[in-house]
Amino acid sequence: MTPTITAFARSPDRGRGLARDLRVRWALEEVGQPYEVRLLSFSEMKESAHLKLNPFGQIPTYEESDLALFESGAIVFHIAERHAGLLPDDASARARAITWMFAALSTVEPPIVERGMAALVERNKTWYEERQPILEDRVRVRLGELSSRLGNADWLDGAFSAGDLLMVTVLRRLSGSGLLENYSNLSAYVARGEARPAYKRAFAAQLAVFTGI
Repeated sequence: MTPTITAFARSPDRGRGLARDLRVRWALEEVGQPYEVRLLSFSEMKESAHLKLNPFGQIPTYEESDLALFESGAIVFHIAERHAGLLPDDASARARAITWMFAALSTVEPPIVERGMAALVERNKTWYEERQPILEDRVRVRLGELSSRLGNADWLDGAFSAGDLLMVTVLRRLSGSGLLENYSNLSAYVARGEARPAYKRAFAAQLAVFTGI
């Protein structure tokens, strides 16, 4: 059965590939799994039909037969486990790749999202100018640690994996901030991810929703 995912009918990122359905699209493209997309307005995301799929009223969700999933990381993990290409066959390498999936979403992404949300909703608050440098320093700490670990390698642990897929999408949230550019190996790492044919197909499909092409 062809899986169906949900995505924004009108993405707040204006088609820049930051909405989290990109992660799921990319994973499906990497493994060669066709999929369908159901676009939702912001109001539809809060209606009971969607809340049955995601109790927090967010996207993406994933439906296949009688299985319904939410949370982009969990969906990517499911895809990686069901199809070859995103997780190594070797048990130890597989465990390390899964660890990087968790690291991307639980360790690297939170300070990046917190910084972004502060810039979005707190810019007019009296504390913003004092708080923003603190938030950026937290991001720099994580980027420095990740940069040291990556070194000159192409990917986080051998071949490209679901861990890299999630990490690249997390780091892309810093696009235009000037923060990532201070770490040349991380900038090159993101560029390698964006150069993958599966990523290009996923990005184009998401952008087409916004542009109407």
